[in-house]
Amino acid sequence: MPNAPDLPTPAAVSLQRQLGGFSLHTPAYRLLLTDGSPYAMLTDHQGLPFAELFLAPSLHAAHGLDRTARLHPPQVAEAEGHVTLTFELGGGLWRRKALVLRCDERGIDAQVEIEGEGDLTDVHLFGGYYSGHLRWGSGFFESGAHFGKVFNPEPWKRERRTLHAGESSSLDVMGTSVPGKRHWFFTPAPLVYAFQQGGPGQALDVVTLVGADQGGTPVELATNVGLKSAEWLSAGIVAPIGQLNFSAFHYDAHEGAFSLRLSYEGQIRVSGTFTTPTLRLAFAPDPYEAIAQNAARHQALDLIAAPPTPAPWWATPIQCGWGAQCHLANTRGGRAPDHCTQANYDDFLAALDAHDLHPGILVLDDKWSLHYGTSEVDPAKWPDLPGWIERAHQRGQKVLLWWKAWDAEGLPPEACVTDEFGQSIAADPTSPVYEELLRASVRRMLLEYGADGFKVDFSARTPSGPGLKRHGTAWGIALLHRLLWLLRDEAKRCKPDALVMTHTPHPAFGDASDMIRLNDVNSLADVNAQMVHRARVSRAALPHHLIDTDNWPMQTIADWRSYTRLQPELGIPSLYFATHIDGDGSALTPDDAALIRDIWAQWRAAQAEKDSE
Repeated sequence: MPNAPDLPTPAAVSLQRQLGGFSLHTPAYRLLLTDGSPYAMLTDHQGLPFAELFLAPSLHAAHGLDRTARLHPPQVAEAEGHVTLTFELGGGLWRRKALVLRCDERGIDAQVEIEGEGDLTDVHLFGGYYSGHLRWGSGFFESGAHFGKVFNPEPWKRERRTLHAGESSSLDVMGTSVPGKRHWFFTPAPLVYAFQQGGPGQALDVVTLVGADQGGTPVELATNVGLKSAEWLSAGIVAPIGQLNFSAFHYDAHEGAFSLRLSYEGQIRVSGTFTTPTLRLAFAPDPYEAIAQNAARHQALDLIAAPPTPAPWWATPIQCGWGAQCHLANTRGGRAPDHCTQANYDDFLAALDAHDLHPGILVLDDKWSLHYGTSEVDPAKWPDLPGWIERAHQRGQKVLLWWKAWDAEGLPPEACVTDEFGQSIAADPTSPVYEELLRASVRRMLLEYGADGFKVDFSARTPSGPGLKRHGTAWGIALLHRLLWLLRDEAKRCKPDALVMTHTPHPAFGDASDMIRLNDVNSLADVNAQMVHRARVSRAALPHHLIDTDNWPMQTIADWRSYTRLQPELGIPSLYFATHIDGDGSALTPDDAALIRDIWAQWRAAQAEKDSE
C-alpha cells in the first residue's frame, strides 16, 4: 500500500498516514488500514474495535467459484464530505473486480463492481476466497467479529431478538412451518443487522491489525481493556427496489468471524458491468434506531416513494373472521378455510352486534374464493357476495378480501414461474399473461363484488431456487415487490381509497402497501413482547404507514385480554374472534365484549381528535 497522498480532506472526514498504514477519522467512527494487509479495522469514535473487514469479496457464478489472488493498494479519491477508497482485485471469474468504500461523516457505503459474463449465485461481502497472503494459507477468509451479539429484525419462531455473534442468521422473503423456515412473519423485514459488543465469554482486549508485521508497525487500536461501546454497528442494504434481485441477505458466522452474503440463486445474469447493492455500515444507539436510519437513508437518496395518504376509514377497528373460522374447525371439524361461508360470517356479525360491537373494517379470510390464482367467488360458500358487501356498506363498514400471494391455483402455465418439468411453482408477476389476469381479478373483486381492498397473505411463498423459469428478469425481493405493486396499482385505479394490507415493513415496499399487518402471533412465546418488537420494527422502517395489530392465534383467554388492552398502543385494534378464542376454546364473556367496546371507543375518539387537528 503506497503512502497516502497529501489531500486536503474535509475536517469531518480526515485521512492520514500513520504507523505504516492509513487512518480515516470521522466524528462517528475510525477506519484503519495497514500496508500489505487485506483487512481494515472499523472502530467506534472512541477507537473501540467492532470489525476487521476483509477486503477481497467473492462473487460466485453458475460457471464457477470466484476468488482473489491479488489485492492492489487502494486508489484514494477525495470530495467534499467524503473519501472513496477503491481496491482493485486481481484473479477470479470476472474481467474486473473492485471493492469500493465510500466513507462519509456518518458511515461507509460498500459496493463491489464487476465486469464480465455469468449468472450470479452467491455474493460474499467482506468475505471471500483468497490466496494473496500465503503466510496465512489460502481458502475462504472472513471478517473479524469484535462484537458479541447480532440483532436480526425479522421475527423468528424462536423469538430471540439477538443471537450470539457466532451464530448465522438470515433475512429473506421465504418462510413456512418446516425446520429452518419458521420466519414468515415479515417478508421482507428491513435488511438491517446490528452488532453489539460484549457477549458470553467475550472480553475486549488490546487488538492489533492482522498483517501489520508484513510491512508496517503494529497499530494499537484499543487500550481500554474491558470497556464496551454504547453504540451498535449496523450493516444494512440501501438500494432501489430494482437492485434487490436476491432472495436472502445472510449473516454467515463462525466463532470470532463473519461475512455477509446475498443469494441470487443463479437467477441474475451479468453481461457487461454489474454493481452490488450498497451495503451501509453505520453506528446507532440501538437496533431500532439503526432501522430508522436505514429508512431515512432511503428517503434522503430518493430511493422510495412518498407514503400513502390514509383514508379516514383505514384507521377504524378491524374484525377478521379467521380466528372464528379456526374455532369452528376445532368444534365442527374440517379445515378452517372450509368455514369461510356467508352463513358463518352472518353469524359472526350477529354475535358481535348482540354485544353492540361494530367494527369499521370486515375481513373475509381464507377461503372465500374458488381458486386462489384467479380470485373468483365460490358461489357455494358465498351465494351473494356483492349483496353481502353492499349491506356492509349500508351499515358504514368497509370490506377487505383475503388475497393469497403467489398461489398458481387456476392459472395457466404461461402465467407462472415453472420448474424444469414445466410444473407451475408460483404466479409470475413478470408475465404479461399473469399481469392481465391479476388486474382483471382486482377489477372483479373491487368493482363487481364491491370490496374495498385486500389483506395480503402468504407473501413468504416467494419462489426461490436455481433452475426456475420466469418471463422477465426480476427475482427475489424485487419479484415480490412487483407482485404487490401490481395488486395495489390496479386497486388504486379502481378505487383511490382502496386499502392494501401486507406484512412487508421494508422502506422500498412503501409503494406496494398501505398498512403493515403485524401477522400471526407466535403461540410459543410471550404475546405482548413479540408484538411490541414487530410494531417497533414496522414504525422504524415505515413511520408513516398504519399498523394492523392482528389478533390470532391465542392460546388462552388471559393472553387475549392482555394483548387486546395493548393493541391501541401499537396500532389499529384488531379482533379475530366472535364468540370464542381458538386456543383453549374459552368463550368471550360480556366483560370481554365491554373491554372491546371501551378500547374501540377510545381508539375512535383519539382518531377523531387527530383528524380535527
